[in-house]
Amino acid sequence: MATVSVASMNKYQILVRATPHAWVSDESAPEGDDMGPSPYELLLSALGSCTAMTLLMYSRGKGWPLEEVRVTLSHQRVHAQDCRDCEADESGRVDLITREIQVKGELSEEQRERLLSIATRCPVHKTLTHRPKVVDSIEALP
Repeated sequence: MATVSVASMNKYQILVRATPHAWVSDESAPEGDDMGPSPYELLLSALGSCTAMTLLMYSRGKGWPLEEVRVTLSHQRVHAQDCRDCEADESGRVDLITREIQVKGELSEEQRERLLSIATRCPVHKTLTHRPKVVDSIEALP
């Protein structure tokens, strides 16, 4: 189970703690001070990290010569009609995440195609694509 806590600091700066690690999230200027990645950058970094780790673990288990994985991701809100096979929200828009995977190593075309298939099985990808349920609560700070 992953547990993360966040606490507001200045303006829009948020201190994120995932014991024993800590980092700052922030909005870009002018809203924020750009002291750290934005919430969407954190989301994309989670998906990219999980993708690369999943491909490395799979390749190592198979004894494949995968040397390096690079994942470039972007997020945008687009009109549903601009995205084939997308389900729109009530505004007619959809969140579109684009993930480009580059691999280094003497891999066959068949191995690269298999890695692309395996990328969809990384746990964060599965969480994002299977409509997770978020349970909220709120209480006053002491």
